[in-house]
Amino acid sequence: MSRSKSPLSQSGAEQDPRWAAVLARDSAADEQFVYAVRTTGIYCRPSSVSRLPRPENVVFFDTAAQAEAAGYRPSKRAAADQTHLAGQHAMLVERACRQIVDAQQPPSLNQLAEQSGMSPWHFHRVFKAVTGLTPKAWANAHRAARVRSRLTDTPTITEAMYDAGFNSNSRFYESSAKLLGMKPSDYRKGGANADIRFAVGECFLGSILVAQSERGVCAILLGDDPDRLVKDLQDQFHNATLIGGDSHFEYLIAQVVGFIEAPGLGLDLPLDLQGTAFQQRVWQALALIPPGTTASYAEIAQRIGAPKSFRAVAQACGANSLAVAIPCHRVVRSDGGLSGYRWGAERKRQLLDREARANTCNSLALEKQ
Repeated sequence: MSRSKSPLSQSGAEQDPRWAAVLARDSAADEQFVYAVRTTGIYCRPSSVSRLPRPENVVFFDTAAQAEAAGYRPSKRAAADQTHLAGQHAMLVERACRQIVDAQQPPSLNQLAEQSGMSPWHFHRVFKAVTGLTPKAWANAHRAARVRSRLTDTPTITEAMYDAGFNSNSRFYESSAKLLGMKPSDYRKGGANADIRFAVGECFLGSILVAQSERGVCAILLGDDPDRLVKDLQDQFHNATLIGGDSHFEYLIAQVVGFIEAPGLGLDLPLDLQGTAFQQRVWQALALIPPGTTASYAEIAQRIGAPKSFRAVAQACGANSLAVAIPCHRVVRSDGGLSGYRWGAERKRQLLDREARANTCNSLALEKQ
C-alpha cells in the first residue's frame, strides 16, 4: 500500500494551497498565479493540460511578468493564453473607457468592475496595465479634456461646466485647478491671471526654453532662435503673465540642460501635463523607454493596448511640448527610420546618438570594475 506523505516530508509546493489548484487544473485560478518548473525553465497557468511536474521542482509566481523576470519562459499554451487574455483585457478596458466617456457622471470603480465581470481590485490592476492610468486618473484626464474643449466653444462657463459632467458649481471650481492648472475663467481667456516663469538657455542642440506654472514644468522647447521660442510660449499661453526666471529658476533650466548633455543623470521634475487621456497614455509609455533605446510607433500603440492606433501615437508625440522630459525622440518608424520630430529630425538623431554613447561608456566602465 502506498502511504501519503506526512506534513514534514511534503515539499514546499505541496504545502502551498495553490498546488491543489494545479492538481485540479482549476481554470478559475488562472488569473491568480502561474507556476514554473525549475527543471524545464518554463511556466504555466494552473489549468495547463501539460504533464504535472514533480512538486519539489515547482515555484509559484503571482504574475507571468514575475516569472519572466525570474528567467522562466512561457509554455506554448501559456504564450497563446497570454495573447488571448491580453486581447480580452483590451476589449474590456475599451468598453470601460466608452462607459466613462458616455456617462454624465464618472462611474465608480465598482460599477466599471461589475460591467467587466471582475472584482474591483482585479479590474483596477488590468485597467492600469492596459492604459498606464488608473480608472480614476483616466476619467479625470478625459474630463479635463472635455472641460478645456467646452470652455473654448460654449458661451458661458456654466454651460461648459454642465457639458463636462459637473452638476454643481462648488464641485466644478473645486476641481478646476487640478484639471486646468488655473481658474476656468483664466483658462477661457488664454491663461489670464496665471503666472508662468521661463528662462532661455543654450545646449548642444541650440536654444532651449523651460517654462513652469504653479503645478510644474509646462514647456520645454527647442529651436535655433530664442525669440521664436518665447513667441511660441506666448502663443500657447497668450494671456498669461510671463515672468523671466530668477537665479533659482535658472538652476531649473541648468538641470534640464545637464540632463540633455548627460542623459544618465536622470531628470526628476514635477510636470504640468495637459493632454487628452489618450495622449497621457502615450506619454507615460514614452517615459518607460530607457535612454539609448528606441521603440516604434506600432510598439507604443501595442503597449498602451491600442495596436491599431499607431498614427494617433505619432500625433500624440507631435503634441508633446515637453522635449526630453517626455522622450518622444526615442520613438522611430518600424524600419528604424527617424521620421518626424517636432524640433527637427537632426536634433532627434543627436539626442539618440548621445544617449547611445552614454550607454556604451557606462558599459565599458562596468567592465573595468
